[in-house]
Amino acid sequence: MAGISTHVLDNFTGRPGGGMRIDFSVREKDGSWKLVKTVTTNADGRTDQPVLAPEAAAVGEYELSFHLGDFYERQGARLADPLFVDRVVPLRFTIFDAKQHYHVPMLCTPWSCSTYRGS
Repeated sequence: MAGISTHVLDNFTGRPGGGMRIDFSVREKDGSWKLVKTVTTNADGRTDQPVLAPEAAAVGEYELSFHLGDFYERQGARLADPLFVDRVVPLRFTIFDAKQHYHVPMLCTPWSCSTYRGS
């Protein structure tokens, strides 16, 4: 399966990051970023549909913007003012083979975030 998927794990609570807003953008030929869609993670911290369907996958540059600040504020985890982790964490990556699947998870706390290319 090709395309792009993601999920969020809230390492602060040790639970899936349900209800996180994620903006998905693609880099245009002129270098600007175009918002394609906004998704929200379900109770399992995943999106109900792929972020980018396999048939729409193409070589190019993409961005997932995770709205961590809003996510933690809704949970009442306002532990610092301002939050250490920026309100929106953009993650830019490249699809170099449109036949491959790109799973881009986000592991986060109010103080840190990390990602990796998953399977």
